[in-house]
Order: sequence, then structure tokens, then C-alpha cells
Amino acid sequence: MDPQEIMDTEGEALEEALDAAVDFEAVKAHFVENGSIDDAEVDAVADLSVSYLRQLLACFGEHDVVIDEYEGDEGELILDVSQGDLAILIGRHGRTLEALQQILSSLVNRQLGFHYPVVVDIEGYRERRRRKVRDMARRAADRAKRSDKPVSLSPMSAYERRLVHIALRDDPEVSTHSEGEDPDRYVVVEPVDDIDR
Repeated sequence: MDPQEIMDTEGEALEEALDAAVDFEAVKAHFVENGSIDDAEVDAVADLSVSYLRQLLACFGEHDVVIDEYEGDEGELILDVSQGDLAILIGRHGRTLEALQQILSSLVNRQLGFHYPVVVDIEGYRERRRRKVRDMARRAADRAKRSDKPVSLSPMSAYERRLVHIALRDDPEVSTHSEGEDPDRYVVVEPVDDIDR
């Protein structure tokens, strides 16, 4: 399926959602007013997201994948793809997966008319990477506390930098900030002086 066919089938995804009696303008209004949406609306967003994701995966020749849906720790909708030849979709250091994520988010958010967090994972790669990044953040915090000096981590994607900030936000003995320019932007973990606490 070429990119034009994806755009042509965008209308089909909308028709499927409308057939399910989903009014995305009402979903948007509910989200704007309450900061969240109810279970039925989440199901509609999930259906739309899965439809778009299947169309994108078809561009890679992946037609028979399984897509599991679940809610993440931060309230995001996670779509975990499995059962296919999917390594190419992860790419080096997850860069292809990040690109797939951005495309899907753009399609879904344009259709919804507001930003709703939808995360694509391939065979649990993101979850494994999330655990690795959190462990790396905690080790860096321990080094910063022991040495009483800032510790710079390797360059990371915006998503992974966010994971570091979240992993250490409740530790009163360290602070974090990002430095550098993309794609070489990285996190610095600094010990907090006793006076600052």
C-alpha cells in the first residue's frame, strides 16, 4: 500500500468509526471539558488508532499481526504489535518505531481534532527499553549522589529523556535537565545541595 492509498483509506477509517456511532466532536468537547474521556470514547479512539496502524503496517507487508490494546502508566493508550517479521519496524535504537509512532499520532490526532496519547510498541520493545532507561536513570542518580558531581547520560530521544525525568522526579537528592540539540540532546542528573532542599 503506497502513501496515497493510506490517505485514501483514511476516509474508510472515519466511516467505520461513524458507523460505530462515534461523534469525535463530542469526544473532543468531553476531553477539553474534563481532561479525560470515558471508556466508550477510549474504545472508539482505540478502534480508530488500530485501523490506522493496520494500514501503516500493511505498507511494510505486515497483514496478519496481532495488536493488543492496554492503558499505560500515564493514561496513554498502548498498542502492542506482535506475531510478524517486526524487527525492521523497530529499527536501530528504535528510530523506525519512533517514526511510525509520529505518523500514527499525526493521523489519529488530526482525525480527533485534539491530542490523545497513543503509543505504538513492537513486541514489548518500548517496555523493555523503558525499564532499561529507568534503571540507567537510577544508576546515574546514585553516581551523582556518591560523587557529588553532575552525571551526563548518552543522547536520547525526547520520549526517553522524559522517562529519565519521570523516573527521578520524586528523588529529592537529585535534579534533572536536558542539554544539547536534537538528535544529540541528553539528560544531566545533578546532586541537589543540602541548602537547595
